[in-house]
Amino acid sequence: MTSKLEQLKQFTTVVADTGDFEAIARVKPVDATTNPSLLLKAAAIPAYADLLNACVSDCKGDAGLASDRFGVAVGQEILKVIPGRISTEVDARLSFDTDAVLKRAHRLIELYEKAGIGRDRVLIKIASTWEGIRAAEKLEREGIQTNLTLLFSFAQAVACAEAGVFLISPFVGRIYDWYKKANGNDYTGADDPGVQSVTRIYNYYKANDYKTVVMGASFRNLNQIEQLAGCDRLTISPDLIDKLAADTGKLERKLAPGHAGEARQSLTEAQFRWASNEDAMATEKLAEGIRQFARDQEKLEALLQAKL
Repeated sequence: MTSKLEQLKQFTTVVADTGDFEAIARVKPVDATTNPSLLLKAAAIPAYADLLNACVSDCKGDAGLASDRFGVAVGQEILKVIPGRISTEVDARLSFDTDAVLKRAHRLIELYEKAGIGRDRVLIKIASTWEGIRAAEKLEREGIQTNLTLLFSFAQAVACAEAGVFLISPFVGRIYDWYKKANGNDYTGADDPGVQSVTRIYNYYKANDYKTVVMGASFRNLNQIEQLAGCDRLTISPDLIDKLAADTGKLERKLAPGHAGEARQSLTEAQFRWASNEDAMATEKLAEGIRQFARDQEKLEALLQAKL
């Protein structure tokens, strides 16, 4: 029998959500994504010890530069075992400063290019704040493609599409977490608020012929993945990929172009901020996500600083 993983791959590009290249080599995804939390975990893996030490040389005490070099070094290793692209994230502490995001994105691309890796194999990950979206819009015009992450609201998705970003990563599991805690319900199937969010965004993009790729992210269980089968891409942790590979049940495609979607929208900054303010879940989860990534970025930099 064909596994659910192989069935999923027939209509969705599978992306590995990890910084562990041994796990990536095992699950064989097309693309891979990393973030500060995953890089912090990677730094504790013995196989990365030499990379970690190499990244601190010639940094002149700059832990931020060492961190970027480590992220790029991990990306290089991952690119050796995948055919597609790696997503490397801009420091979350810059999420509300368009110019700072641009500067850091340019540095990441420069580091990749010095390593002989073209920008066609890299996506720059940026938090889906108004400032982050504006930075992504400029990067896309320069030929640097972006992955807008920490996306929880329809307003964020609308703004990203209007900005012409290459890819968005709407978070499923974190939306589910918020509603489960708020309402005490253990949502399943199509009733899962995270599943509903990605489905709405996917249908909106396809109905309005947006080219931005929808990549569902942050999964808590297999059912969430199965409910979004057919989404452009899904970034999945290695343990859930392994579970999909071990399941030989039938997988039904849930998302496909051609379904009704809402009329095209365009948001001003004021409208975007008001819509965000009205969405308590999105406001809380975006802030929480930025804080979590910032704390892990600081822990990674402290680890690197000790080696400088």
